[in-house]
Amino acid sequence: MKRTRLEKIFLFTVIIFLILITAEFYFHDNIHHLLFHKTHPPIKMGILHSLTGTMAISEKPVVDATLLAIEEINSQGGLLGSKIEPVIADGRSDPAFFAKEAERLITRENVKVIFGCWTSASRKSVKPVVEKYNSLLFYPVQYEGLERSSNIIYMGASPNQQIIPAVNWAFKNLGKKFFLIGLDYVFPRAANDMAKSVIGFAGGEILAEEYVLLGNSDFSKIVDKIRETKPDVILNTLNGDSNIAFLETLYNTGLFKTDISIMSLSMEENEIKSFLDRMKTAGKNNILKEHMPGLYACWSYFENIDSPNNRRFVEKFVNRYGPNIRITDPMEAAYIGVNLWYRSVKECGDTDNSTNITNHLHNISFPAPEGIVSVYYNNHAGKTVRIGKVNANGAFDIVWASNSPIDPVPYPSFRDKTYWEAFLKTLYKRYNGQWSAGKTRADTDE
Repeated sequence: MKRTRLEKIFLFTVIIFLILITAEFYFHDNIHHLLFHKTHPPIKMGILHSLTGTMAISEKPVVDATLLAIEEINSQGGLLGSKIEPVIADGRSDPAFFAKEAERLITRENVKVIFGCWTSASRKSVKPVVEKYNSLLFYPVQYEGLERSSNIIYMGASPNQQIIPAVNWAFKNLGKKFFLIGLDYVFPRAANDMAKSVIGFAGGEILAEEYVLLGNSDFSKIVDKIRETKPDVILNTLNGDSNIAFLETLYNTGLFKTDISIMSLSMEENEIKSFLDRMKTAGKNNILKEHMPGLYACWSYFENIDSPNNRRFVEKFVNRYGPNIRITDPMEAAYIGVNLWYRSVKECGDTDNSTNITNHLHNISFPAPEGIVSVYYNNHAGKTVRIGKVNANGAFDIVWASNSPIDPVPYPSFRDKTYWEAFLKTLYKRYNGQWSAGKTRADTDE
């Protein structure tokens, strides 16, 4: 009788054990999911770019690149036991609104880091916000330098990695007479100040220097002046859809068929694609074949880099976003930035202390499509310099590249730091306490 009771207890225990094993097998994922999210809330990452306005054509694809990097990390298990949750904000192509959205992301959305900005005016507007809250901004675009913040990671090229080598190469290979055109904000003004020094030192000539407001689409008077002055090279520091309007005006006035070359410091593949699409819609094909001297740009990354790593990178984008995607330098820089931040946070085990994160970041490299990328102790990335010429399909063929990554020098050495600080102070005063000309919308938009 005693044995029978023990047998019943044993049999009951076995049945319960089997039920628990079965439940674990069938419901493991759901139970784990609930526990995972209960104990490990998502890590919020801010993405702050222009989804509307004149800069949207350039910045929307950078959002796509940032999201792709996040998706890849999450598919591999996330970060520190949590998924990364992107929180996307629209800067509306307005520097003042960028600042408002940065503060909202940090104080209301509680993001741990922000990836964003394109124009230097928007970055400089966000800078005091991330410094105030000791947050981090990963900035993906080449810029004028003249800045170093412990709260900004500069993933784009510094002046010695883009502006200066681009002007030197153009002077040696395209001509000695320059026409400078740009938008009226801090980057074009500073870039052209540097360009004038480089051209002057080399014995070249500045024929004219013209600026337009952000979003400007009327270039008729400037193009008339280009025709009159007959430069060898147009040094272009326009941004966004102003680049498209400028190219259209050049074409419509016949200047595409002249011997003038264009070296652009902020024109990329998506803007060229939009220009070509507009021309095709108007029944005008083979536009770029008619411009014999060529359209040039200086970046660290072009989609046509011939390496296994870059081919895999391009394939990822095509698989995710379709065959019509054009991959630009700021897109690649944003993708690199997410991965460097991920590796740094994973190594230090900390998402909150920006100093701890950047200290670890300085000891990490990433095998990027453009080559190995490291962030130096001045928070700027080492970058390879490349110059590309637009081909008939609107892509860039690389015509020159530096032999290796160039160390970043944010303050060009041919002027002392006092000069550059005075230059920025004068510019800020000229813009009435902003970093771009013209009235912003942020004071009225809520």
